Amino acid sequence: MEELRRHLEKKAREALEEMGAGEVSLSAEAPRDLAFGDAALACFPLARTMKKSPAAIAAELASRLGPDELVEKVEAAGPYVNVRFRFSAMARSVLLGVLEGRPPYGPFPARGKTVVIDYSSPNIAKPFSVGLIRTTVIGAALYRIYRHAGWKAVGVNHLGDWGSQFGKVLAALERWGDREELRRNPIRHTLELYVRYHREEEKDPALAERAREIFRKLEEGDPGIRALWKEITDLSLGEFQKTYDRLGITFDLVQGESFYEPYLEETIQKVVEAGITEVSQGALVVRLGEGDEPPCLLRKSDGTTLYLTRDLAAVFHRWEKFHFDQCLYVVGGEQKLHFRQLKGVLQKMGLEWWDRIEHVAFGLIRFKDGRMSTRHGKVVFLDEVLDKAVEKVREIIQEKNPDLENKERVAEAVGVGAVVFNDLKNSRIKDVRFDLEEMLNFEGETGPYVQYAGARLSGILRNAAARGLEPAGPEEDPGLLADAREVIHALGSWGDSLGRALKEDEPSQVTGYTVRLARSIHSYLHDHRVLGEEEALSRARLLLVAAARTQLERALGLIGLACPEEM
Repeated sequence: MEELRRHLEKKAREALEEMGAGEVSLSAEAPRDLAFGDAALACFPLARTMKKSPAAIAAELASRLGPDELVEKVEAAGPYVNVRFRFSAMARSVLLGVLEGRPPYGPFPARGKTVVIDYSSPNIAKPFSVGLIRTTVIGAALYRIYRHAGWKAVGVNHLGDWGSQFGKVLAALERWGDREELRRNPIRHTLELYVRYHREEEKDPALAERAREIFRKLEEGDPGIRALWKEITDLSLGEFQKTYDRLGITFDLVQGESFYEPYLEETIQKVVEAGITEVSQGALVVRLGEGDEPPCLLRKSDGTTLYLTRDLAAVFHRWEKFHFDQCLYVVGGEQKLHFRQLKGVLQKMGLEWWDRIEHVAFGLIRFKDGRMSTRHGKVVFLDEVLDKAVEKVREIIQEKNPDLENKERVAEAVGVGAVVFNDLKNSRIKDVRFDLEEMLNFEGETGPYVQYAGARLSGILRNAAARGLEPAGPEEDPGLLADAREVIHALGSWGDSLGRALKEDEPSQVTGYTVRLARSIHSYLHDHRVLGEEEALSRARLLLVAAARTQLERALGLIGLACPEEM
């Protein structure tokens, strides 16, 4: 589809030069309704330079863009020029692109650009809760999407392994901890102790002071405190890795806040030397705005640092190491002030790369009974949710297809995929409604619905192979697929979806594409038989099936879902 649009744009550019518009160009876009055509040129941008109405420009441009070997029909509709391509040319371009893996279907060549993506970032000694799934799967999807688009992507897991909360965790372990239980079940044990400490310190203020004292010792390098902190960190990482393995997520760099501890004084000194700091009530701050805008706090009056100080140290380190073109922080929308201050400090320091930092914000997970709270022990463990989803799929398989091979592997792929898909199917900034029954539905905009489309196509290809029937070659005339124009369009819209996903840092563009493609496939197969037709027709339709299966698997892979051969 891309090459057809470029052909149309070239013709339009030449025609506009003849019309006296000078060296201008129009972008061919997909119309909202296929009834209008396969591509549209909007003439609004030309009105000022050509001193004519967009409708008059469209009428004249349409008259000059006659049919050719690729274009079948051109007509003006108000300010738009609508174009219908010759079906054989369009179908061949799309099918060849998909099956041969040409960009944008296959990966782009290296662009020489680097993006650093900070995502997941769980807190050590705390559970990997459902609340963490958003940053984890959004960030991982963006990582895959950027890599597909030819970027060098660096996935960073910036662990929360430092901060005042560790004073409470370590103080609780000191007072009530069971070392054997800690090794056996580290996350649950530290969570129970953390919740208990919060409850008890409300009655005993001395506990709060003890937690502060232990954190000071941790920062000062007390050997015993450091050894216990290191043990908790290593045990937590082992538990987190089990979840990442289930989600198929990897990182290029796993570093905690503690990694940047040796760089904190150097970082503060850089900001001080920029001449933008001041001391306020004993604390070191940077004032960034007027009125009610709170100052950016770099160091407290007691000498301890803050999360923002460590984030500054981290971004300086990342710039020196990668000289990134973009640095994305996939963090909830409630942290917008933090990232506004981070960028504000960099801008005030006069660093030319400050605007390469982007906060990729997202909404909340919504449950029927409200939000989660680690502090009060109200936590839903992600692994428990994944287990429940897999168990429900296992029950469906047992009911619908008990003889299915690799039942466990399919149940895992569909159950985990349903949870991931549910998170990525809507705009990331929207809150996500968490309803396990709804996300496991095999109808509608769900992971199982899309995965089933892939399994259905695989089944057709297996049955055809058993009959000795091969798909037509993509170089053959695809004219027999004229009734599959909607599927060809769905396949061909991949470039638009991928482009929007990159421009907006929005994985839901890819997820939405898989839904549209699956819907068009299901609709086509409902009305058209593939096997049992005249051989040439069956082979042509098998070519369509093979292309749709290939592209569905490719797009699902970018958002972290498998495309099972059978379901």
